[in-house]
Amino acid sequence: MKQTIPTYDLNGITHHQFHIKRMDKQPYDSGDILLDKGIHRDSHYIFTCMESGHVRMMVDFKTVEARESTIFCVLPGQVHQGLLMKNVCGWFVAVKAELVPDTVRSFFDESLGEIQPLSVDKNLVKNLNTAAGLLHASYTNEMLSTKEGFLIVQSLLNAFLGMFALMYSRKNISPASDENRALQLSRAFRILVRKDFKTMKSPSEYAAALNITRGYLTETVREVTGKPVQHWIHQEILIEAKRLLVFTNLSIKEVAYELGYSDHTYFSRLFSKLEDRSPSEFRNQQQ
Repeated sequence: MKQTIPTYDLNGITHHQFHIKRMDKQPYDSGDILLDKGIHRDSHYIFTCMESGHVRMMVDFKTVEARESTIFCVLPGQVHQGLLMKNVCGWFVAVKAELVPDTVRSFFDESLGEIQPLSVDKNLVKNLNTAAGLLHASYTNEMLSTKEGFLIVQSLLNAFLGMFALMYSRKNISPASDENRALQLSRAFRILVRKDFKTMKSPSEYAAALNITRGYLTETVREVTGKPVQHWIHQEILIEAKRLLVFTNLSIKEVAYELGYSDHTYFSRLFSKLEDRSPSEFRNQQQ
């Protein structure tokens, strides 16, 4: 029995921030991106649009199945394993968190793992397929190597992800009224972190804002998400830091101030600890 659950990123698949793959009834083999990793987590999102076929997966201890015209999403950190992939036609898109638009990321993250495969009308799947096809055609080193090309590819990716989230939102998948208090509290915490992470950095501040004790918040969030409170605060800070480092010309000191740190050396140490490289190293590698 493994003492830790393996966590994979996209580095072993692509040097880009996302990966798109067409599935055309290929039989399962040991190199299949969906099924060859055993039980694991991913640090990225997985969006799948099926035209036809049959997929069975274990996601956070539950077996989920998708057949025919279906879309589904696996969130970063969810423990999952592919069990069956039969005669599948459609698209597989894996995306690093920092490239997912805020509205899409918030929509799925706030579900706290409750997203289930969704059967959709075949015409809607065709629309998604059109967006995915355009994205796949533009997914080339040549396009992604220039700012102009990258903006085009990112726009196509945003269109695909936006359509994906819209289809879920139209099915009214809002939380059930009888969900337990732990889920409600964890969702409220995650929403609050996204809104106030630049000004609130400690678990105690979030506990006070939610009118509970720090101990209760820490215990509840870990129970629901498998991660401590500080992890989610740091992840939100880290994602925004990466955006500012890559997509703006702000200095490291200015990025730190933008994120609410008066001491830019502390920010640099924190970033280096979380990312295993300094802010300047990250920026240089991305550029």
